[in-house]
Amino acid sequence: MEYLKIFIFAIFVSNVVLSQFLGICPFLGVSNKVSTATGMGMAVIFVMALSTLATFLLQTFVLVPLHLEFLQTIMFILVIAALVQMVEIILKKISPALYQSLGVFLPLITTNCAVLGVAISVIQKDFNLLQGLTYSISTAIGFTLALVLFAGIREHLELMEMPKGMKGMPIALISAGILAMAFMGFAGLVKL
Repeated sequence: MEYLKIFIFAIFVSNVVLSQFLGICPFLGVSNKVSTATGMGMAVIFVMALSTLATFLLQTFVLVPLHLEFLQTIMFILVIAALVQMVEIILKKISPALYQSLGVFLPLITTNCAVLGVAISVIQKDFNLLQGLTYSISTAIGFTLALVLFAGIREHLELMEMPKGMKGMPIALISAGILAMAFMGFAGLVKL
């Protein structure tokens, strides 16, 4: 039951993009098409899961025993950067079209505060490894859900007639705000 609560909490109640407002850059930048948003979401799920595993082990077996907790942020960023490089190389070989469509936003996963925020949050919430992985994968699924929903809304908005001043980013930001308010309705669903 504990893992189900973590799963629901991370996806809906505390959605990293729509409730915590982390990862806004790729949220706005990669959400023009559902296919691109899905690809970015899958890359973030992979990076978040692996980075949580690596940073948890680093924190537990290196930083804490050696009393180097003050290096946590720097070390976590290095681990995340290495994992993003690995994802970039894999995507370039496996799916060149997706690699091209993600463009500059793929390397920006390194600086995506959502990935770093989750890695640090797992340590701060004092999760064990399995709880931490559940939390990070669920958070990444929530990120992907928000990205894909927003991409679908933006694709639909492109087909709509609207005043010239509202086209593009203005209506996208208004839609993002409404989507965030809708997710905030889940706030009382589960408490961690």
